[in-house]
Amino acid sequence: MALFAANVADRAVLLTDLDGKILFSNNGAERLFGYDPQDLLGRDIVTLLRGYAGQPRQHDERAMEFATVRFETCCQRIDHGMFDADVTITPIPGVDRRPQGFGYSIFDISDRKAAERKLAESEAHMRSVLATVPDAMVVMDARGRIQSFSAAAERLFGYCEREVVGSNVNVLMPLDHRARHDAYISRYLRTGQQRVIGNGRIVVARRKDGSEFPMELSVGEAKSGSGRIFTGFIRDLSDKQRAELRVRELQDELIHVSRLSAMGTMASTLAHELNQPLTAIAAYLAAAYRLIPEQARDGALVGEAMDAAGREAVRAGDIVRRLRTFVARGENERHVEPLVPLIEDASRLALTGTRECGVRTFYRFDPAAAQIFADRVQVQQVLVNLIRNAVDAMGGAAIADLTIATRLDGEMIRISVIDTGSGLRSDQIPRLFEAFETTKPDGLGLGLSISRTIVEAHGGRIWAEPGAIAGSAFHFTLPTAPPVGKS
Repeated sequence: MALFAANVADRAVLLTDLDGKILFSNNGAERLFGYDPQDLLGRDIVTLLRGYAGQPRQHDERAMEFATVRFETCCQRIDHGMFDADVTITPIPGVDRRPQGFGYSIFDISDRKAAERKLAESEAHMRSVLATVPDAMVVMDARGRIQSFSAAAERLFGYCEREVVGSNVNVLMPLDHRARHDAYISRYLRTGQQRVIGNGRIVVARRKDGSEFPMELSVGEAKSGSGRIFTGFIRDLSDKQRAELRVRELQDELIHVSRLSAMGTMASTLAHELNQPLTAIAAYLAAAYRLIPEQARDGALVGEAMDAAGREAVRAGDIVRRLRTFVARGENERHVEPLVPLIEDASRLALTGTRECGVRTFYRFDPAAAQIFADRVQVQQVLVNLIRNAVDAMGGAAIADLTIATRLDGEMIRISVIDTGSGLRSDQIPRLFEAFETTKPDGLGLGLSISRTIVEAHGGRIWAEPGAIAGSAFHFTLPTAPPVGKS
């Protein structure tokens, strides 16, 4: 046995007595620990196996029962360097078959332990990364059984990982979707036909409490020693869909009020244009009545007909005036509105799709200008129109800075939209707010006219001026909210 041990080079072989004193060491021990063979003789094995230091020799006691013992510990070389080792202790029987010593086989596993530590560190790092990723992650096997459930998934679905690991992933789906999912898994395993793998799709998920929510699901596939594994990345779309719905509602409201405002503007124009010919009709009828000989007036119904025509012409003018009044004022519903959220909502809508234009937006809000008394949708229509005009004016500008500012000005609040665009000519400013006056090649010239109608209906005013350095500045005022208890 000693001859065999002496020729084993890939590990240290040591023989000790029952007290742990080294009686024999092979060449592998010399290579592993750095000692000359003679220096090891008589040394306590504990000086090499540092994991034993100060502890009872449980392994030796077990070996006394003729049980081979194997464990991992730290060993120390002659230069005090440490290494990880795999140690096997085997009892050496005597003539009476009772143990007379122990054989130690010590194998250097430093490389393996270093790899294990590196892997553990990598796994810990990966877990920490996954714990901070906002998207939920669910790993499942080829049968759809959940293998791991990220912290984000726990927050999203309301399950703890231990509750769902080993369960079918269909527990995260509405009841009426589960059968289809199971059928898909079976078909994929049978045919390899992919419908979800590698693609993103929007589906409905189910939380632990039974509530359902929309999510974007992307699934990746990998192969491991145990077979296929699938990783699902899940993003909750609830907030996104609510935001999209909010934008659609704002768009619908603003488009509606824009139509009403445009009708008001057109009604004013129609009233002005129609009143003149209607007045002329009434005048001509009166003149014609006077020109008809008196003897013919009583003999015919001409006088009565002309009187009726005159009355109808006047009534038509009254109808047009009432239409103008109704359209301009009938839809104006004023409430106390917080100003900052109102501006932010309008800005988000107006600035949609402008990121690629390089527009930078700055807000300067006066804390004292907190609330207005106004129709929220109509004020947002004014803001959207001014902001879109500012963005258009900065097309191609080297610096595209948009500033939206508020300021308390007595009992009014001034709202300003300032750009760094091409600016305004002095001869354009007086006509800017007239109907059908536009600086755009394809514009209708109604936006600023509508804005003036809305602002003036609120008791405010709107005006434009050149910017301090470049571009232009549009300002309008609105009444502050009345004190509590007053209207």
